[in-house]
Amino acid sequence: MAGPIVATNRFDQTTAEAAIDARIATANFVPTTIIEQWGVTGELEVPLGDSADIIYVGSYREYDSFENYDSDFSGLDVFDVDAGIVGIETMTHELRVQGEAFGGALDWLVGVYYSEEDIAQQVDFSLGEDYGELIGALFFAPTGGAFGANPLSVLSGGIDPAGTTNTNLYTQNSKSWSVFTHNTFNVTDSLALTVGLRYSDESKDGSFQQGANNNPLCPAILASIGAGNVPAPLISNVFGTGCFAFTAPADLPQAAVFPLPRTFASEFEDSELIYTGKISYAFDAPINVYASFTHGYKSGGFNLDSTAAAGGADPRFLSEEVDAYEIGLKARLIDNAVTLNIAAFLEEFSNFQVLEFTGAQFTTFNVPKAETQGIEIETVIRPSDNLTFNGGITYTDANYPDDCAGTQTSLNVLSLCGNSLTNAPEIVAIAGATYEKDLGNYLDFFVNGQIRFEDDRRTSTQAVDPASLANPVLVPFDVQDSNTKINLRAGIGAQDDSWAIEVFGTNITNQVTRGVTFNTVLRSGSRSAFPQEPRSYGVTVRTKF
Repeated sequence: MAGPIVATNRFDQTTAEAAIDARIATANFVPTTIIEQWGVTGELEVPLGDSADIIYVGSYREYDSFENYDSDFSGLDVFDVDAGIVGIETMTHELRVQGEAFGGALDWLVGVYYSEEDIAQQVDFSLGEDYGELIGALFFAPTGGAFGANPLSVLSGGIDPAGTTNTNLYTQNSKSWSVFTHNTFNVTDSLALTVGLRYSDESKDGSFQQGANNNPLCPAILASIGAGNVPAPLISNVFGTGCFAFTAPADLPQAAVFPLPRTFASEFEDSELIYTGKISYAFDAPINVYASFTHGYKSGGFNLDSTAAAGGADPRFLSEEVDAYEIGLKARLIDNAVTLNIAAFLEEFSNFQVLEFTGAQFTTFNVPKAETQGIEIETVIRPSDNLTFNGGITYTDANYPDDCAGTQTSLNVLSLCGNSLTNAPEIVAIAGATYEKDLGNYLDFFVNGQIRFEDDRRTSTQAVDPASLANPVLVPFDVQDSNTKINLRAGIGAQDDSWAIEVFGTNITNQVTRGVTFNTVLRSGSRSAFPQEPRSYGVTVRTKF
């Protein structure tokens, strides 16, 4: 099959920067979001003699949301989410017994944990009145108008994409249980050893099914391709846009040849022994130094996307593991007027989990290797009872090593090797001050200011175009420049904390920064971004009874 014809218009970085600076957003209708959630948590503690306790903590939560929005982020009527309905129910139980032994020489804890979560999602998609014309303008311009303004209608025998609707249904049930212990041996008054173990078992059932589907366009396009009515250089674009992944019928006979949506119902199960060890020594200053190692784990699961099983692919992704090393110092100096913490860390990830939106689908995959390393310094200085300064700086080198792909040959993995992780600036620094004053008459007053600086950071999942590995081309509109944000807060309230009134301003210089940058839906070479919070201010009232 011939490669796709891609529109030749280049991304206009200047225009994009101007649009984000002006916080320009486009949509062909006003979006709707409704969220309802509630939960309950309970804790029961029962003493077992003088040196141990048995503790139970349980919780139940429900989350329900409804969304209706323009999914192509433009003033054109192209592709909409008519209804996105999500329901999540979560239940957790934890029972632990903890206490002291040998006259305080041993702090011990053992416990068990169980959780269960059910997720159900229904998404109703539709193609709008401008879908066919947009596809013609973007992907068929090189044909010189040979297929008219709406080529998909011509090639399908007269079917207009507008009005195509589809409902996709996703479910996941996950169960997790673990047994754990955490123990600190106070070898001397200064030397302590900590050992922790946790055996965790995760099981998940995930599925994708299709509800009502009103899409005569895709079968007609496939029939036209099969009959030889589509020129070979156009087949990829005609198929990809005529059988758009979010609206294409699932389980068509042609799914054996084309990457069409396939329903699935599958299981995932994994278990892991998580462990940690720490040694610490306390000097008289007091200064505490320590070194620790932790082997951690994050369960794998399912990519709940319509195309997750297309082409016979496995919708599951692997569990992520990490080996984390840390050495550090914690000190209280000058009669506790100065607190100083210093830590150096190294984290080595295997099967690092990545979620990417390509502009037409969500993909979840594992990168065999990733790592972060750096140093963190933070301090609190109290020159008087009323005035406190705080500061901190973190240097982090978070990257995919040059050999991050291991034996994998997937382009989306290979294109990450040698690049930094997403939203991982090398330097983050904060500085702040708080002034507090007893006003008498049982009143307290405070004023606080905080400044935060961050270095350049990548905002996209991918760093380079996977198709350009031989001569890498950076993904446009990716790097967010370094920036500084300032927050202010002041308040007055009762000394017994029965009430307080505060005024605040965040990002008071109105710095415009991007949180996430991604490929615009259905527009090759176009990029979209979600800006972070703008300048805001307000009043907070606190009270308790």
